[in-house]
Amino acid sequence: MGDERPTVLFLCVHNAGRSQMAAGWMRYLAGDRVEVRSGGSEPGAAVNPVAVEAMAEVGIDIGDQTPQRWTNDGIRQADVVVTMGCGDECPVIPGRRYEDWELTDPSGQPIEVVRAVRDEIEQRVRALVASLGVDP
Repeated sequence: MGDERPTVLFLCVHNAGRSQMAAGWMRYLAGDRVEVRSGGSEPGAAVNPVAVEAMAEVGIDIGDQTPQRWTNDGIRQADVVVTMGCGDECPVIPGRRYEDWELTDPSGQPIEVVRAVRDEIEQRVRALVASLGVDP
């Protein structure tokens, strides 16, 4: 029997802010009931330190994550693909469930703005977890 967990892939441009925060929330809220991945079209050198700080404030450590480039194979393996600000660069592969989340880019923003983005992502991830039927 294979892995029956749904796979959720969060995509943004740099894979350093929004997608990392979303992946952190998904891991926190769904635990091992969901396979969580993230990627970017132009991965940054490191996760945004203000995003790391904002997530740490709610007890979620994303400081050990590394921005990754997405691959078409990774997208094909995902059950749900959540895009965040990558526009036309975000690939669309038939047969995947897609959600496009319009969120403020936390890059270069003060902690107050990043906290608001963090909190909006939390609400969206909670709704996504519920839709996957993997509530705690």
